[in-house]
Amino acid sequence: MADHSSPSSEQRNIAQVFSGLSDDEQGILDQADRFAQKELYPLAQRMDDEEWWPDQVFPLIGRTGYFGITAPEVYGGSALDLMTSGLVLQAFGRWNHALALAWVAHENLCLHNILRNANDEQKKKYLPGLCSGKAIGALGLTEPGAGSDALGSMSTTARREGDHYLLNGSKIFITNGPVADVLLVYAKTDKERGAKGISAFIVEKDFPGFKVAQKLTKMGFRGSQTAELVFDDCRVPAENLVGVENQGVRVVMSGLDLERSMISPICLGIAERALQLSIDYAKQRKQFGRPISDFQMVRAKLADLYVWVESMRLFTYQTLRAANTLDEHGGGRGDIHKITAAGVMYVAETLNKVLNDAVQVHGGTGYIWESEINRLYRSIKLLEIGAGTTEVRKIIISEELLRE
Repeated sequence: MADHSSPSSEQRNIAQVFSGLSDDEQGILDQADRFAQKELYPLAQRMDDEEWWPDQVFPLIGRTGYFGITAPEVYGGSALDLMTSGLVLQAFGRWNHALALAWVAHENLCLHNILRNANDEQKKKYLPGLCSGKAIGALGLTEPGAGSDALGSMSTTARREGDHYLLNGSKIFITNGPVADVLLVYAKTDKERGAKGISAFIVEKDFPGFKVAQKLTKMGFRGSQTAELVFDDCRVPAENLVGVENQGVRVVMSGLDLERSMISPICLGIAERALQLSIDYAKQRKQFGRPISDFQMVRAKLADLYVWVESMRLFTYQTLRAANTLDEHGGGRGDIHKITAAGVMYVAETLNKVLNDAVQVHGGTGYIWESEINRLYRSIKLLEIGAGTTEVRKIIISEELLRE
């Protein structure tokens, strides 16, 4: 059996020096790691086997203080920063990447976006439940006919009728969709204006006209619940409009930059776990009467894995620190747009190499569905697709470089 222990204190101290984490940051990472190993890791196998959702886990995370990291204490948050959120996500990604994805969709895509963009009444109404984990959050952007062109091709509409908006359309590939209580949803309030006619709304699952059309079964991140959502004259109170009508594109773009910065920590956590599993397996697996760690080819792969993981760590933290300074009106342009796209592109592509070689070290064991390394391996493609594909990330980077 592989060793499920966390890295040694000596390894953590060395990593801290190279990554530039402060003592407080390292403490947060270590504490979140212990929590995730104890509480989240035991759920991972069943979540993958059955696409099972553990109903008790979000309230547990909330009671432990791992929701509302960036939210003020008055709402039940911790009043910390995005870097702290990233460190928590990294630790969760090591031990249960499916829950890590559900966590970030709730914490960053929904809760943090509401915190950044909603008015005081909306914050008072929705943030306490999200911070406690009693309510589950999600973001509704991608549509069946609008993926990489999420804004221009958006067909979901919202029409004002008295004190309500009527939303019509559908969203797909929505993380937390089947279990969400509160959703931040984008719709076109002025179709003639295209991307400049988009508005953002807070939608509750019990609003008339809203339903989960189907739960989607995935190759990886299987315990993270994903769905297609349908809005059929969904009645949303006018006070649930976030910001100003037809100015939701600002909310979208700043949110996308933050989302990209928060994908990298999941990749890093998965990569760290894959490296540790590979080291453990190489030590205990014997061939020709010797541990396979004695063989140069295996040692070369372990060395490559280590270098790749450390390069991912540096780029991840650099991106998080850059995103940490993003104000509520920033995003969607300039250096932050470029570095978040570059960070997630590099980290996701490097994770692909890490997992490919980690499976190779495991040999036939790595090809078996039930093995942990196989579970990690099946996660990679989502991270090269979500929040803008690798190709879209390259477009963003090149456009910003040429604009300079």
